[in-house]
Amino acid sequence: MPQQERELRSGYTTGACATAATRGALLALLGQRVFAEATIRLPQGTLVTFPLHTCSFTSSEGRCSVIKDAGDDPDVTDKAEICALVSWSDEPGVSFRRGVGVGLVTKPGLPVPPGEPAINPAPRQMIRDTVAEVLADAGAGARGVMVEIAVPRGVEMAQKTFNPRLGIVDGISILGTSGIVVPYSNAAWVASVIQAIDVAAAQGCKHLVLTVGGRSERSAQAIYALPEVAFIRIGPFFGPALKHCRTAGIERVSIVAMIGKLAKFAGGNESVHSTASRQDFDFLARLAAQAGADAEVLQRIAVANTAQEVAQLLANQAVFFTLLCERAWEFGRSLLGAACLDIVLVGINGEVMGRHSMASAC
Repeated sequence: MPQQERELRSGYTTGACATAATRGALLALLGQRVFAEATIRLPQGTLVTFPLHTCSFTSSEGRCSVIKDAGDDPDVTDKAEICALVSWSDEPGVSFRRGVGVGLVTKPGLPVPPGEPAINPAPRQMIRDTVAEVLADAGAGARGVMVEIAVPRGVEMAQKTFNPRLGIVDGISILGTSGIVVPYSNAAWVASVIQAIDVAAAQGCKHLVLTVGGRSERSAQAIYALPEVAFIRIGPFFGPALKHCRTAGIERVSIVAMIGKLAKFAGGNESVHSTASRQDFDFLARLAAQAGADAEVLQRIAVANTAQEVAQLLANQAVFFTLLCERAWEFGRSLLGAACLDIVLVGINGEVMGRHSMASAC
């Protein structure tokens, strides 16, 4: 009997870690002593206790850090040290300052304006609420507090995120709406795609090019002469990206992809992630039959291992690739609505293998 898979473990966002570090630092400043842990309230009301990795204080400031535990979610910030430096401020309320490794916002369209630290609204509110609670419990009144968040390896981590493309420079973003990272939910990835679309729209881009990853993006950049911000890497999330383009008012969308992902999408899958959809070789065989493939080729398609293998079997059947693009276009239009849609299928060397669009409508 196969061994039952263990339950996947949830983790905590950078925003929750920053809040816990802030609480520890403020407690250290107020109490002039070191604390081993800090308990915070997440937005939905759950209390969570974080061990403090470091904690120190002087008469004018408190410092604490938390090691982020992302649970079983693949995350570039897993095990990152999230640091908070808390000091008193002459300004009322809570002010935010970026430390090393936290990005600076430089472009419009993000949840915080240019010139601000890349600390999203939900973590900012968690930190404000936590500071207010600690001050009230200590009877310290409504003193102004400066909170500086830092991530020592944040500049390095940011190179593996969408931040450079979004105009967030020199570090990562402090993110999270619930405080909890749900393993393999891909919520952060989808949120990054949506954010990238919003940034492009805010800069006046009416034509966006959606690609799966770096290789298809390079092919797309050779086809379309558009600013860098117009090229959006959507990973496997075709459906959420197209739906958001629809609500964001994008007038034209071009999808440039290789056959593995495009074939899944053409078969009616909004997500082409390996955990969400499988390659439908019966669907591909039906298209091949429409393109005039003979019985022997159809049999080989039925037992193929990958869509790339199917592409090799049909290398001389240009009609097949056109039909595949047409099916992808039909499904894409059902998600995108009235905006113009182009579908471009590219090969492993960047060559255009097929395409479909309603040129007269665009």
